[in-house]
Amino acid sequence: MNVLIADDHALVRHGVMQIIRQGFPDSQFTECASAQEVLDQVWRGKWDVVILDLSMPGRSGLETLHEIKRTAPELPVLILSMHPEEQFAVRLLRAGAAGYVTKSCSSSDLLVALRKVVDGGSYLTLRVAELLAGNLRSKTSRHPHESLSDREFEVLLAIAAGKTVGEIAREFSLSVKTISTHRTRILRKMGMNSNAQLTHYAIRSRLAEEVV
Repeated sequence: MNVLIADDHALVRHGVMQIIRQGFPDSQFTECASAQEVLDQVWRGKWDVVILDLSMPGRSGLETLHEIKRTAPELPVLILSMHPEEQFAVRLLRAGAAGYVTKSCSSSDLLVALRKVVDGGSYLTLRVAELLAGNLRSKTSRHPHESLSDREFEVLLAIAAGKTVGEIAREFSLSVKTISTHRTRILRKMGMNSNAQLTHYAIRSRLAEEVV
């Protein structure tokens, strides 16, 4: 099995490889520490699964997932994240992820998830299944950021990372006017008035780390 592991922490990558070898001893691994490295490897290689962290240098995890699915729509992507399931899981599954597990999961849970997605299925914890069911039953978002489109959510994360409108526009290959429009919609949907409020919300909700 050819496994592409994407995480910006070497210790995490090595730990994941050790766990996977317990269940898949013949696996071959390639490591990536940034979003661009992930995309370069997906474009040039043949993989059985990608294990993707959400918080890496470069593009957001959501945008990276979108790019992977555009390039290789059948390639299973298992999200392994520090973020609680409530914050990202439903959005990422809708974007094409085959499963979502947190870094607090057990080794056995990770192996079960990996085996399920490599076999062509989807891995849902009980909590994620409950979130999906609740999301289908009600259009009322539990958290304000859940009302945002994927692009708006990506812009929110970029703003929370301290990036200017111009920097975000260059990163997403969009015009400054388009990013400004997204920002206006984000503020309106979330009932806020400034980038500072958005950033405070993202940090408080553990969607982003505090910018020093």
